[in-house]
Amino acid sequence: MPATSPATYGILGLSIVIYVVSLLLTIRMSGSMPMGGGLGGLLGLGSINGDILQRLGASLPYPVEVAQPWRLVTAVFLHASLLHIVFNMWVLMDLAPQIEELYGSARFLFMYVVCGIGGYVLSSGFWHFSVGGSGAIIGLVGILLALTTGRQSIGMRMVRSQLIRWLIYLAIWGFLVPGIDNYAHAGGLATGFILGKIMTDRPPATPQERRQAYAMGWVAALVIVASFALAALAALRVM
Repeated sequence: MPATSPATYGILGLSIVIYVVSLLLTIRMSGSMPMGGGLGGLLGLGSINGDILQRLGASLPYPVEVAQPWRLVTAVFLHASLLHIVFNMWVLMDLAPQIEELYGSARFLFMYVVCGIGGYVLSSGFWHFSVGGSGAIIGLVGILLALTTGRQSIGMRMVRSQLIRWLIYLAIWGFLVPGIDNYAHAGGLATGFILGKIMTDRPPATPQERRQAYAMGWVAALVIVASFALAALAALRVM
């Protein structure tokens, strides 16, 4: 794991591994690489079968999420196509290292997982079938927006205005393009903003702060591992 931004690279690596596993399972089921023709060929390249996504832990409508809460976590690391994961991981690598440096790796991992959960809580409440890390990634934007709100330096105002423009573009894109889970985006954004207001925006400085940060990081890591373990057990039961 790289010495800088280990949590970011861990999220990137896990997302890629889960995508490759889901793609191999889809190819095994269909017998070929998922593709389409024309523009659909690009959008559909490497598309994952819906049943595979559901078995691996996609976020499902609210009643199922209550019975299988691990889906709120596993869905963050699942992606529906090659273009889907490439775009999400590109934005992750653009935003996450700076936030991880600001808060420290352990607290960053905790915040990322909580933002993802917040996004899928709202999405499942509106009866969505959904996967992807975009809710958690938009949560990172919410954290940055919270950091800049109320701060009147020129630099902070510039960052805040850029974030607001980016969110407007994202909202327009979400309403124009079918299949984008705007509810997960909104839930992740709100969760990130709340965390940005609550969490101290600097790395842990005292032994007590470091112990608390490490505890948060370990809780987040164990939740991820336990969620995928439960998803695997549930998938084995239905096979």
